[in-house]
Amino acid sequence: MRVMAFDYGTKRIGIAVTDPMQIIATGLDTIHPLKVIDYLKKYMETEQVERFVVGEPKQMDNTPSQSAQHVKGFVTLLKKNFPAVPVEMLDERFTSKMASAVIAQSGMGKKARQSKELVDTISAVILLQSWMQK
Repeated sequence: MRVMAFDYGTKRIGIAVTDPMQIIATGLDTIHPLKVIDYLKKYMETEQVERFVVGEPKQMDNTPSQSAQHVKGFVTLLKKNFPAVPVEMLDERFTSKMASAVIAQSGMGKKARQSKELVDTISAVILLQSWMQK
């Protein structure tokens, strides 16, 4: 079964997923928060997901960041709509910076490097890879 990770933002949610053997993390999509539950219901009609990993926004001093309340609401929504799938929180500090660095080093064109959707998706991949390594 797959594990799915989310880099939550109020404008976009980056989504990454493992392969069924949970060896490789791959960027899946970037979805508007209002469309994410319908998207997940459709995805889960054909794929089994055993766990959700959600990025937990924290400040440098380990306190919750300003967006933590939005993430908490998203987690509540996940638990309500998918009660059989456990949700695990994982520190997401630096994932966006790391994603931007990966994109910059990839040799992509300027337009692709400036894509916020791509940053969000790669942030979700980095989050999922971190979860897989622990």
